[in-house]
This record gives sequence, structure tokens and C-alpha cells, in this order.
Amino acid sequence: MPTVSVKRDLLFQALGRTYTDEEFDELCFEFGLELDEITSEKEIISKEQGNEKAEGASDVILYKIDVPANRYDLLCLEGLVRGLQVFKERIKAPVYKRVMPNGEIQKLIITEETAKIRPYAVAAVLRNIKFTKDRYDSFIELQEKLHQNICRKRALVAIGTHDLDTLSGPFTYTAKRPSDIKFKPLNKTKEYTACELMNIYKTDNHLKHYLHIIENKPLYPVIYDSNGVVLSMPPIINGNHTKITVNTRNVFIECTGTDFTKAKIVLDIIVTMFSEYCENQFTVEAAEVVFPNGKSSTFPELAYRKEMVRADLINKKVGIRETPENIAKLLTRMYLKSEVIGDGNQIEIEIPPTRADVIHACDIVEDAAIAYGYNNIQMALPKTYTIANQFPLNKLTELLRYDMAAAGFTEALTFALCSQEDIADKLGLDISATNAVHISNPKTAEFQVARTTLLPGLLKTIAANRKMPLPLKLFEISDIVIKDSSRDVGARNYRHLCAVYYNKNPGFEIIHGLLDRIMQLLDVPPGEKKRGYVIKASEGPAFFPGRCAEVFARGQSIGKLGVLHPDVITKFELNMPCSTLEINIEPFL
Repeated sequence: MPTVSVKRDLLFQALGRTYTDEEFDELCFEFGLELDEITSEKEIISKEQGNEKAEGASDVILYKIDVPANRYDLLCLEGLVRGLQVFKERIKAPVYKRVMPNGEIQKLIITEETAKIRPYAVAAVLRNIKFTKDRYDSFIELQEKLHQNICRKRALVAIGTHDLDTLSGPFTYTAKRPSDIKFKPLNKTKEYTACELMNIYKTDNHLKHYLHIIENKPLYPVIYDSNGVVLSMPPIINGNHTKITVNTRNVFIECTGTDFTKAKIVLDIIVTMFSEYCENQFTVEAAEVVFPNGKSSTFPELAYRKEMVRADLINKKVGIRETPENIAKLLTRMYLKSEVIGDGNQIEIEIPPTRADVIHACDIVEDAAIAYGYNNIQMALPKTYTIANQFPLNKLTELLRYDMAAAGFTEALTFALCSQEDIADKLGLDISATNAVHISNPKTAEFQVARTTLLPGLLKTIAANRKMPLPLKLFEISDIVIKDSSRDVGARNYRHLCAVYYNKNPGFEIIHGLLDRIMQLLDVPPGEKKRGYVIKASEGPAFFPGRCAEVFARGQSIGKLGVLHPDVITKFELNMPCSTLEINIEPFL
């Protein structure tokens, strides 16, 4: 859940009254939020960097409030206050309007060069806006919250805000070679080419996280005005020429991205939150976007839509008995203007442009439950009774865990994610042959793929415990993940059992004996008859030549056992022989 930090006094001033910490905590709970922490800038710096660094920092009390991830309208002070005021029925939900300018409409022209990089863009204008220091800070903070949330760290959408009075439209959104883009970036005093900027920002703690989005592309996206002034190079940095300040009166907002729907949502959220400070409150000046095919659209959409939900459905799902009129009133408090129509059981709900999270009737039901109060819902015994049972696969896993421990092996629990090197290079395989599921944007080299085998995790556990007395006998029974195009998620889990014996001698006979014991427990007889099990000589890049066998049970291959190749042992920073067994236990259900 995103956390929004707001100044307590500023929040109370906007709400029109003060609360004790306990009262505000209760108000947050009633509204479906959580007051996570009460702190100050000085206290935060003191905790993170020490008391010396905290000297001179602000003592202003901050409320850190946890907000649901899909409530983009609550990510800033303005939206939070508006939502709470409507909830407490102190104000009515404002109506947001898109207006056409008195003069020529601002245009953003998209060229076809952007198609393979960031093909979508939307724009709008906040006209005659009045910033203060606190409003300006909130405006910048909202953009950052949206970037981290719905924008997926700028990968899907990047926001650019510019002082319109420093620009001359129409604007052009295109893509050029990095060497052909040159401008003065935000808070810099000289011009740089895009190539130079990418090198400079590799050491920037904030911007370095976004470079990967475009750095390997042949063309970089860029937005110019009619005089060739660079507004921004999305999703990395804005131009310094168009920098907004507290004195800015007219703001041009552009959102570029790879997801058109999310770009429109982001634009709607920004303009609805801060149109409050425009001369004509809650009105937004339209901008025209011209697409490469010649078609054009006007943004922001600020679309209101209507949904119908029956009152008896809400009563049934929440477990309450309220009249349709009361339910409509509850929904109106949640920023969903509602009224009873038709046969008296039908409720018409108006979904405002700020509530992009409402996509289904269940979202409306949830809001009704929040407004009613979870603590006010009467507890009741369910009308149907069931007896819970453990999943057969988990039950088998638990039984095997006990008997593996009884056999003298110690259980390990390793990470489900690992590096490509662990499941491929170190085991003598090519990564393409592993059929592994890759993480699209891994945070660390240690967690690049979902594991396709349990063996690397156990070998790394042994490497971390080499000082322990020999022999080391470890096992793990967990899931591995393999790509599977037939599944709706494109992958499938398999429950594997893996055991490793590490000592001065290979101990193949111990691992073989363990396999026999497991099969005895599973009531699988030796031999191919009667759906039994056999082991057959095999080869594998991870195993010593002539010391590898494939295990067949009930007519199918379930895994391998053998002595690991010295190269594998060395790559995992071990120095003694090692035998291993890894089988799939799902066929025995």
C-alpha cells in the first residue's frame, strides 16, 4: 500500500477542524485507511542518518497514512481532504468540467517514430492556477506517487509538467537518435546530448532507476514546442526551460507511455486534484492530441459513467439489511453519487473520473461496506457448514518432511527466485534449455528467474555452512516453476523433493538408500511391474560421467540421482564430493 505523508496542521486546516491523534486514527479506519505513523521530518532523518544529520530539520508533525493501492485519488493532501469531507457529508462531491480555451487550443502532435518506443500521449492545461509552497510541494509529490504506483516506475506512463507561458505551441512528440537530442535538463546549467545525460544519470540515486526503459533503444522519445525548445525527454527528465515554480500560473501537462488507458487515468487524476486551485475551480482546459494516422482526440476525458446495482445484492453481499435509500446515501458518502430509480430496488451510481478503481459491481459493494462500517456489521454464523481438509499435495509433503527428518536429513527452506547463473551456467546448462520464467525487471542479480530446480538453493546453503561438522545432509520439498503455454498464466508449478549428501566421500549409496526409503513410504514397489520404480543409467551435465541415473516410477520419469560433477561443486564454492537426488512427487498423489 502506498503511504502518503501530510503535514498534520495543514491537513486539519483543510478539514476545517482539529482532531486528537486517536480521533484521526478512528476517522481513517472508518474511511478504509490506516494512520501508519505519526512522525516529523527531523525524526525520520534522525532514524535513517543519525542525530547530527537531523540538526536543522523541520519539527512539523507528519501523518503517514496508508492508502489502498488502487485509490489514486487519495495520493495527495487535496484528494485526501476532499474524500474525507465528502465522507463526513460536509461538502458535496465537486463536478469536474473540461472547457475549451478562449483562443486557439493547445495541440500535441505525435509522430510515427514513437510507435516502437512510447506510442501514446495525452495532454491538458491547468489555467490560472495559484500555487503556494505547500501546494507546489503536493503537486510534485503526487506525480512521484503516481510514478511509483499506477505508472509502474515510469515504465507504463511518465508525467511531464511545464510552465505554459515559457512555451509556444503546437507541441511535437517524436523520437530521435540520442546524439541528435540536445537540451538543458531540469536543474542543470548547461546543455547535454541525450547520450551524455544517460551517462550522467547513471550515478543519480533518483533517475538511474528509469534509464533502462529507453537506454538500449535506437531512438529516444522527446517533446518539442514550435520553436524547437525541448519540454522533456520522457520518461527520464524534463527540460529546465519549462520548469514550473510557485509563481507559475498556467501549467501544460503531458503524459506519455505504453499504456493508453493508464495515461488517461493519470492525467485525469492530476487535473482533478489540482483544478481546485484554478481561477475557475474544478475546470480543466482541454488540449488536442493528433495521432500519427491523422486522427485527433481532446483530453482530459473527465468521463462520468453510470452503473446499476440492486440494493438487495449489496445487502446480501455485505450482510446487512438497509433500505435502498440508505444504501444510496452510503455510496454518495464514498464519492459515488447515487439515487434510487425504477422499481425502488435499483440504485443508479455515477462513477466520477477520480474513481478509476471502480470497475465492477463488487467495488461498489465494498464501498457500501466501508461507509456502513465494518465494525457495525453483525456477526452471523454461515448458513452452510464445511469441514476443512488439507490439500492432498500439501498433506503428502508434510508426511514426507517428517520421514526425511527421521532419516537423518535436515530441512532447508530456500528462495523461490535465483540467478540465471545458478540454474544454468553453474549446472552446465544453457539458460534457454531450462524453460525458466524470467523476472522482467529484477532488482538484483540474485533474483532474476524462478527456480527450475531445488538443487542450487541447497548447494548454496551448504556453502554457507561449510564450517559445520560433516556429513551435511540437507533436503527441501518445495515448488519449482516451469514455463507452460497451455496455462492461463503461462507457467506451472511442480512439487519437487531434493536431497543432498556432502562429505569426504560421495555417499551415492546413502542417496540411493534414501530413494528406496521414499518409495517404500509411497508404497511403490521396486521393478517395472505393478507400477513400480526403477533407475536407469543416464547422463547429465551436472553429474559425474557414469555416476548418474534417471528415476522412473509408474511408467514415467520423475527425476535423477547421482554424484555431482567436480566443476559444479567448484562453481558453488564447495570442495568435497556431493551426491544428490531430485524427484517430482506429484505423480504419487
